[in-house]
Amino acid sequence: MSQAFFIQLAASGLAVTLLVALAAWASIARPNQPLSDARARALFAEEFPGRTLDGLWVAVDGKGALAKSGAAALVLCRFGDGFVARQIPWGQALSAAFRKGELCIDLADIAAPRAVLALQSWPPKDLGKDLAA
Repeated sequence: MSQAFFIQLAASGLAVTLLVALAAWASIARPNQPLSDARARALFAEEFPGRTLDGLWVAVDGKGALAKSGAAALVLCRFGDGFVARQIPWGQALSAAFRKGELCIDLADIAAPRAVLALQSWPPKDLGKDLAA
């Protein structure tokens, strides 16, 4: 084996090592703070401009939120290092499965098939007559 072969092998090994290090560095996600009421309202306002929120429920773990806006439910859930927002009918949100402290909402979207929100109870006990309809 010639000296050129070993130089090429060492250069290739170094290139692969640098690419692996770059991939490892790039996959470090920025830390995401738990969702608060104010941040959830800001994200809903950004995603659905002009919509007023009749009610807002933020998940206990801060990984999502659900809001009522007229006859629609606005769903916000963590996806990767950000949040994804979807709109569904309010009746679908009310009838979503709630088991073991988790509300599982079927979004029927290939990009975000379902949202799982950790809530105290569902439907909420403070759900007034105007919000239930």
